[in-house]
Amino acid sequence: AYLEALRGRLASDGCEVTASAWRDFPVVIGSRADRKARWFGTKVELFVFAAAVPAVDEAAMAQFTGWAMDYAKSIRSGLAGARNAAMVLPALVSGAVQPAARTWVAADARILGTSVIGRPLTVETAGSGVSRVTMYRGKVMYGGMFTGHVMDKAKLYFT
Repeated sequence: AYLEALRGRLASDGCEVTASAWRDFPVVIGSRADRKARWFGTKVELFVFAAAVPAVDEAAMAQFTGWAMDYAKSIRSGLAGARNAAMVLPALVSGAVQPAARTWVAADARILGTSVIGRPLTVETAGSGVSRVTMYRGKVMYGGMFTGHVMDKAKLYFT
């Protein structure tokens, strides 16, 4: 149910919504591109990957994040470089998120090369709602000017 609601939030925000699979779990994928004058004409592509799994530990979160960042790199539309950045929000959704997984996602962003920045999330569900969303909320060396934009989108999508 959470993934279907996420799919709706992504679509209503203008994302292209597709699907894939990771370890036999369905993955909702949302993507959009934005360009703003205050970013000096730089285009940011935002990719959202979310899968519901029985439990989330640090190893699963790291593997899913790596998979999502590689996937985003393979489908991005712009050339990598100073004028194009890819921001990735890989999220594992579960009723059983281990504290070590929460600590891992909150510790830092993950960077692939110099233009793919991942901010992994854990989404803990309780009953029909979300009880806790954990992610790194600080700035990053590369892509720091997009932090506010990415945080706004994460708040919109992962409620």
